[in-house]
Amino acid sequence: MQKILVVDDEKLIVKGIKFSLEQDGYEVGVAYDGEEAILKAESEDYDLIVLDVMLPKKNGLEVCEHLRSTSKVPILMLTAKGEDMDKIMGLEYGADDYMTKPFNILELKARIKAILRRSNQTVEQVKPIEEKTISVKELIMDLEARSVTIKGIEVNLTAKEFDILHLLITNPNKVYNRETLLNIIWGYEYPGDYRTVDVHMRRLREKIEENPSNPKYLYTKWGVGYYFKNQ
Repeated sequence: MQKILVVDDEKLIVKGIKFSLEQDGYEVGVAYDGEEAILKAESEDYDLIVLDVMLPKKNGLEVCEHLRSTSKVPILMLTAKGEDMDKIMGLEYGADDYMTKPFNILELKARIKAILRRSNQTVEQVKPIEEKTISVKELIMDLEARSVTIKGIEVNLTAKEFDILHLLITNPNKVYNRETLLNIIWGYEYPGDYRTVDVHMRRLREKIEENPSNPKYLYTKWGVGYYFKNQ
């Protein structure tokens, strides 16, 4: 049974989400402030965290940043704000996805299902490979451990960042546009927007490139999409 932690200081919202997810067979834990969220997330193993931005004690962005320093658990941010910058900020702190309140519970469940599916299996539509590791220049990708090292130093990638890199590195020099990346990485029914892809690509480039403005691995073909260069 997959476990989900729901974090929100509005108890009626938590109650509604918890009931709906339990009806779908998930085990659901709850927390009502940032400190409680961190305590529960670090003391139990969760498959996904639904995390509100506006929380007492520690806000959702602080919680997300704290958890990202030690964990790759998928995080879905909830925000009552509709401004693009607020949504992007959630991704900047390491969230995998975001939803704006008020939201439709069916859309929330669809988003959760897509995230869990992608985190529990390797990326679809990639070329089958037998190697357990992929090495390109100073980058080593361990497929079993789902880890990446640069010059022997591990890079802390989120599940989505790892999946994006895996797709691109196993299809070198093939350009993927943002719509295709959304379909493959987030799932065909994923109702997100293209900015999500741009933010993840920028964060991934910042993590694996010595100089993101002069990349060695991840390139942009302007007006088309992104690709991995292995030469």
